[in-house]
Amino acid sequence: EILGRRRRLRLRRKEGTARLDAALTCATVWQWPVLPGVGTAQAGPRGESGGPGCACPEPDCAVPGAHPFDPGLLAATTDERMVRWWWTHRPTAPVMLATGGRAPCAVSLPAVAGARALSALDVLGMRLGPVVATPTRWSLLVAPYTLERLGELLYAKDWVPSSLRFHGEGGYLVLPPSRTGAGQV
Repeated sequence: EILGRRRRLRLRRKEGTARLDAALTCATVWQWPVLPGVGTAQAGPRGESGGPGCACPEPDCAVPGAHPFDPGLLAATTDERMVRWWWTHRPTAPVMLATGGRAPCAVSLPAVAGARALSALDVLGMRLGPVVATPTRWSLLVAPYTLERLGELLYAKDWVPSSLRFHGEGGYLVLPPSRTGAGQV
């Protein structure tokens, strides 16, 4: 035994337990394919300016810590053993949802617009699904559908905000209790 090693491992396990639990719930209970995100690092252009930068090699990463790590999106899985392995080796990795297919899709807006949209939908009495909130964007999880179907739905509207994003087949979304360069999810 190396002195202090067990203690460090226990501390690391506690730190990543919430993310492992969240990943396992998504994968095994809800059957949503997940994979680890790249995470954040203090080094890099964003880190030098005070905020956390991305742990990926891209110096000007547009979404620090909020995109899949290696392996890529095709590796997303609902397999409990793989999920345990990933978060045992990277306990602080953000939990990424591979959207579309059998997993939910999401429609996201900037945080202020997202809050207004949710209030308006609530006033209309619409039944809403889970909402994933970051400091900069709010994402409403919806039943799986295609970009074409979304286009049909939005075409009927008088106005659609240009900041609206659709996360469907081949996309991803960071899930709580992750932390990205933008802050806590």
